[in-house]
Amino acid sequence: MKREKLRVKSMNQQQEFLKYQAPTSPYPRLLEVERAEGSYIYTTDGKRYLDFVAGVSACTLGHCHPAVVKAIQEQCATYMHVMVYGEYVQKPAVDFCKLLAEQLPPELNTTYLVNSGTEAIEGSVKLAKRATGRTQLIAAKNAYHGNTQGSMSLMGYEERKRAYRPLIPDVDFIEFNNEADILKITERTAGVVLESIQGGAGFIEPQNDYLIKVKRRCEEVGALLIIDEIQPGFGRTGKLFGFQNYGFTPDIIAIGKGMASGMPVGAFVSSYERMQLLAHSPKMGHITTFGGNPVIAAASLATLNQLLTTDLMAQTLEKEKLFRKYLQHPLIESVNGKGLMLAVIVKTAEIADFVVNYCQDRGLIVYWLLFEHRAVRLSPPLTLTEEEIKEGCDIILEALNQVEKSF
Repeated sequence: MKREKLRVKSMNQQQEFLKYQAPTSPYPRLLEVERAEGSYIYTTDGKRYLDFVAGVSACTLGHCHPAVVKAIQEQCATYMHVMVYGEYVQKPAVDFCKLLAEQLPPELNTTYLVNSGTEAIEGSVKLAKRATGRTQLIAAKNAYHGNTQGSMSLMGYEERKRAYRPLIPDVDFIEFNNEADILKITERTAGVVLESIQGGAGFIEPQNDYLIKVKRRCEEVGALLIIDEIQPGFGRTGKLFGFQNYGFTPDIIAIGKGMASGMPVGAFVSSYERMQLLAHSPKMGHITTFGGNPVIAAASLATLNQLLTTDLMAQTLEKEKLFRKYLQHPLIESVNGKGLMLAVIVKTAEIADFVVNYCQDRGLIVYWLLFEHRAVRLSPPLTLTEEEIKEGCDIILEALNQVEKSF
């Protein structure tokens, strides 16, 4: 007897995504990606989307930049993972760390390569505690430094932390740009962790030499200043790192996101003398299996070389001017940020929601911020063209015009 084939109704890709991948929110964007190139993402239904988010500030040189793709392919064909971090000499990682040190103040000359921004924060905090022998950490209200337990402990937004307590103890919070709060930094403080530009809070810049004053206070009491450059870093603000716009030098910087143009990466950077503390008492004070991976390091090196041999960083400030020129509308209260790290602040959270959704329907990707719910995030690739800026801004204005008609 001929056996009939079992008929099983197959799920489509979106259904499989929702079934087999753990969620981060009840409402994922659900674009089904086929390929991406330059400033555009192409989906399996034949649509093209202009990308003003760049993987949340990660794709510095746009999607699949030829220099980055070439570096990755060549390194993959040579060797990939061979040993945990810190044991073998691997040329891409050494070359990247050396080139990076040449771009930074002399006090920031040694890099520990890790896998993500949150791990960079974890390592920075450990280093501050090890170097000072102290336990207290200070961070800013409405700060975001990552989502692991240590980084979450520094998040100044209780609603997002409550479900995961207890977190690490002895953490206090100050208000960004509030000079009176600086006195909370005392001889008990191991490290002060601040973003050079507050991200989730609304892309808030430091005012009135605020970060210089924080650094001065840290020096007075023997605390270390850790600056989170995970979003502002790698050219997004017109300088290689955000702190370079504000006239001071941190003790430690944490970097990631745009460092490898879309590959998973992070690092923390400090002085040679301070970094030696991680090697003894105890040995292996910080360890990572995949940190310094040669493929990721090759992508990081290619990205850094592109930033240093082109005028992309300087162009970010000119492109900022174009965004500010085009984004004029009665429903826009302000455009916060610097360079290509911009937040369009509209009158209500409902308007921001409408704009994000309308833009996606019209082929433009914009996004939200974590804590400032009236914000529409603009963090496009640095390679974005003037024509693309105009095209995207026209869609945003179109969305706002629709709001005026509908709300």
